Amino acid sequence: MRIQRADPYVQQAVRALAADGIEAGLFHTSGTVGDDDFPGYRERLDRGVTPRELADAVAAWGADAAVSISLPCENALRDAAAKTFLDAAGIPTVMTPLAATMLLVDKWETKQLCRQAGLPVPDGFRIDSDLPAGRGLPVPGYRDALRAQAERIGYPLLSKPVWDSTSMGIRTLRSPADLDAHLDTYRAPGRAAPGAVPDAVSPGESQSASAVSTVVEEVVEGDLCSVDIVGHPGSYQVLPLCWTGRAGAEPVFTFADLRWCGPRPEADAAFTEVARALRDFCGGLGVHGSVNVDMIYTGGRFVILEVNPRIGGATTLSCAASDTNTFTSLARMARGLPLPGDAARRVRWAVEFLAGDGIPPAVVAELRRRVEVVTVHELVIDGASHGDIVVITLPEGEEDRTVKALRELHEATGFPAAEIMGKITALLHR
Repeated sequence: MRIQRADPYVQQAVRALAADGIEAGLFHTSGTVGDDDFPGYRERLDRGVTPRELADAVAAWGADAAVSISLPCENALRDAAAKTFLDAAGIPTVMTPLAATMLLVDKWETKQLCRQAGLPVPDGFRIDSDLPAGRGLPVPGYRDALRAQAERIGYPLLSKPVWDSTSMGIRTLRSPADLDAHLDTYRAPGRAAPGAVPDAVSPGESQSASAVSTVVEEVVEGDLCSVDIVGHPGSYQVLPLCWTGRAGAEPVFTFADLRWCGPRPEADAAFTEVARALRDFCGGLGVHGSVNVDMIYTGGRFVILEVNPRIGGATTLSCAASDTNTFTSLARMARGLPLPGDAARRVRWAVEFLAGDGIPPAVVAELRRRVEVVTVHELVIDGASHGDIVVITLPEGEEDRTVKALRELHEATGFPAAEIMGKITALLHR
């Protein structure tokens, strides 16, 4: 994702550093970054940059310290590896250590760590990509073992890649036939049926399977939410909960629904103990920087889906709703300064929605005149545009005025779209 996902908080952090006589530099691998995006030194690197090459570029610039703000998770892993080189070169880097990062980017490993910490997770099992494809040690009973696990949990099930981000690669398995079809995707071209002893492979013959290792788990229905945690062992700041949609049997694009941060008293109260457990979890792993925790709130409890070793896709929302700045906090850590407390109190609503392609500048100007706008920018993920995304904020008690202002804008311009307008009205009048 592009640096614009961090509007306007990266810019605020960089200007604060400049006011203290500190120059900031940005090393990025995608997008075009201008002064409005990052008012400091900027260097574009190849998308395939290695950790060593990244560390060398940062060191050549003359950095005294470094901070990782990369996402998604594969880029966070690159940064964690670069951290090992930077730390060795005397450039302390705010990033979770490599060993812990490698555990957190693996969804199955994360599930086991959460279980050990007493945090609830969906029941599930792991499918190794080699065994169904007939590669390596022949295990004739492997498929039957997976079928038995699936029957124990019960259909429908969700399959997700062990390594991936932003809800990519998730599929629904509604029956044993779906599971068998999923297992068939692992069969390598020209190979024997899974479970059979494989033939010898001639030099140069492809052994690659058509699928990656996956986690298969029970469907948990409820409200999707996430929380960012920033800090280091002994000092972690938990930002406010952000609500990001509904979870169920059908996979949903991360930004498909209204995303918001605001009052929800019952859930907020239930999260207090979870926040404490997550601080302990982070401390035990040695988290250093930011992690993003994806959860489902169901039946009065929180079920952990993922703990991503990076900033989250809802970081702008939680910053806007709490008058905090995650990027300022990370910069303070790089400078050896303390964080301001262990909780960032929510002080207002923040609401985010996709708004389609190319909002006319005149409409954006009118939106800014009527409500407080945090950011309006194009949402680009893995090089694909998903249209413009908007974040607005408002104080509690201003719900009616905000709905009225947006409704008048909709009647005059058609923006926000009727569907979005209905969702915002329902949210602020709940």
